[in-house]
Amino acid sequence: MADKLVIVESPAKANTIKRFLGGNTKVVASMGHIRDLPKSKLGVDIENDFEPEYINIRGKGDLIKALKKDAKQAKKIYIATDPDREGEAIAWHLATILDEEKNKITRVTFNEITKSAVQKAIKEPRNIDINLVDAQQARRILDRIVGYKMSPLLWKKVKRGLSAGRVQSVAVKLIVDREEEIENFKPEEYWNLYANLQDKKTKKEFEAKFYGKENKKIEIHSEKEIQQILNDLNKAKYIVKEVKKGEKKKNPAPPFTTSTMQQEASRKLGFTLKKTMSIAQVLYEGIKIPEKGTVGLITYMRTDSTRISEEARKSAKEHIVSTYGENYYENRYYKTNKDAQDAHEGIRPTYAELEPESIKEYLTKDQYKLYKLIYNRFMASQMATAIYDTISVSINANEYQFRANGQNLKFKGFMTLYVEGTDGKEQEEGEGMLPDLKENEELNLKKLDSKQSFTEPPPRYTEASLVKALEEKGIGRPSTYSPTITTILDRRYIEKIQKQLEPTELGKIVNKLLTENFTDVINVEFTANIENEFDEIANRKRTMEAND
Repeated sequence: MADKLVIVESPAKANTIKRFLGGNTKVVASMGHIRDLPKSKLGVDIENDFEPEYINIRGKGDLIKALKKDAKQAKKIYIATDPDREGEAIAWHLATILDEEKNKITRVTFNEITKSAVQKAIKEPRNIDINLVDAQQARRILDRIVGYKMSPLLWKKVKRGLSAGRVQSVAVKLIVDREEEIENFKPEEYWNLYANLQDKKTKKEFEAKFYGKENKKIEIHSEKEIQQILNDLNKAKYIVKEVKKGEKKKNPAPPFTTSTMQQEASRKLGFTLKKTMSIAQVLYEGIKIPEKGTVGLITYMRTDSTRISEEARKSAKEHIVSTYGENYYENRYYKTNKDAQDAHEGIRPTYAELEPESIKEYLTKDQYKLYKLIYNRFMASQMATAIYDTISVSINANEYQFRANGQNLKFKGFMTLYVEGTDGKEQEEGEGMLPDLKENEELNLKKLDSKQSFTEPPPRYTEASLVKALEEKGIGRPSTYSPTITTILDRRYIEKIQKQLEPTELGKIVNKLLTENFTDVINVEFTANIENEFDEIANRKRTMEAND
């Protein structure tokens, strides 16, 4: 008979925790949710305060019997499911099933699966937070009602077996709307003009871009306009009008949240959201490292906070100072978005001393790549600002002006370790320094180069840029991005072509039907406002039944 029973969701997490808690503690896994709404009917009593009708999930009968038996034999029961709303709801369902033993039950949470974090959590148990449970229930009930009311329309009008969802349908709408923008886009002509110039003293050449006239920017829209400017520039002298020297500072990105991790893993590693989250789950739950045993390598991976603990800050400082030197360290605090659920930290390594290279042989290739990304991003977030020397030059040619910019990296700082990726093609302009030019100096013109271009439509979403858009618009939460996008791909409402997300014909038909018939539900504002109301339930500012 065990003194203590600890219940977690997964066997991997159970194996890691077992090592930290001594022989008289039994650790078992619930294998995720054990109760849910029935699949065969609505399961929500709309007439009676939207009361949910939960049933035990099919196939979990033997597991529930075993949990009840273990609970009866234990003196104390700790429910240690994940530290978020979903985890709190699983804890509440477990407590409901084990109701006969309710006097023994407490809730524990930890943000990382390390010995100190787990032992500390066991010493500081609490009650189940019913507000977090209600926030999860409100989402589950609303999603069930919305899906249950919308799906039959699709069965009737398109084909049986199709389904709709509150967040998924809005994600499809974003992709369809973007496709329509692309189809309706009318390109506009524009021209750029470049002067290849030479400093007479050093003979060094550089490129200046046409700016305008009398300090006013001129946009060139036709070949006729460019020809007129070229005629006006015939035999012009190129005189340096103004030279500005300065310094540019670049700060590191904050530690990862779920969405920024998904975006960077997509951009830099080519991982799908689903792949990123499943690898992160394993890194969080535990990897076997010789001399340390099975340890969680990263903190909890479902978070929208960038806050980090003082202990983590301290260990990062020690590592940075000893590896790179005192001048590479900077004590940084990051503001968390006002809508974030700030109970968690940002995603970071649990042990600063476990550098990616030092444990590479114990990780799979993909685990190593993601761990390295998380590790370097976190360490860089506590490192010094990068500093550039900059120079910008204004050049007069008759009544026209050209401009040139240059920059030179003076101190790498955090960029020694990590630089955040981008979705677009934007590059640092003016890499490398210009010659040491002086005001009123005359330059040699080597050649003028005009280039015709056309404006481009907005790009199609990628998984990374869709996550960014969903987050910016307040649609969904960290835990929902991956399943949402995976579901609409699986349902063939959208397809991925060379990383870009495009709506299928089915997706367009479904979107048209739903937006025409459920205008109030399939819109960005409704979906974002509902997320805020879920947050208010979690923060005790609203009850689950409130309808104001």
